[in-house]
Amino acid sequence: MVISEKFLDAAGAEIKEYYHGELIFSEGSAPLYYYQVVRGKVKLSNLHKDGKEFLQNIMSEGQAFGDALLFNNKPYPMDAVAMEHCVIMRLCKNNFLSMLQLYPQLYASVCKSLSDRLYYQYIMLQANSSQNPAERIMGVLEYLKSSQSNQDPFSFKIPLTRQQLANLTGICVETAIRTIKIMEKKHLVIIRDRKIFF
Repeated sequence: MVISEKFLDAAGAEIKEYYHGELIFSEGSAPLYYYQVVRGKVKLSNLHKDGKEFLQNIMSEGQAFGDALLFNNKPYPMDAVAMEHCVIMRLCKNNFLSMLQLYPQLYASVCKSLSDRLYYQYIMLQANSSQNPAERIMGVLEYLKSSQSNQDPFSFKIPLTRQQLANLTGICVETAIRTIKIMEKKHLVIIRDRKIFF
């Protein structure tokens, strides 16, 4: 949890529900709210002119999104779309900034959240700079598993589909499927009931 729901409630946050495929905000629009996921998953992505989706991140319970842009007044560089039924707390920008002034200790939570996402972006940039699809996929798997307490081999079930892995790494889904099969033969991952364990 980035910010406790009691602080958000006290500052005037509202609960919004979004359904699968529903747009939360669109690329180019002005940042007006702080968003925090209570339940569900939200994808941050861009659509290229050729219709191909570039998935930047998937936000889940307890994670915030759109907040970095509340500090610099630049338009959203991506879309935020509900991947399933979502419950999201939404706090208007002015109330968000006032809350941070009223409770300066919350700045640390916000800074940690922003720092974690910056770290994720660095990892993804490094992984996606490789021409090797296996290195791209490994970068995502290693990052996802890094926050788990159990680091034993094959102890972590990857919470992404092959299509989502492809979209995150900028490769086509066929390449992702083929690469994951090769990774399984090399004992880098295990496939159980079509799920990837790393």
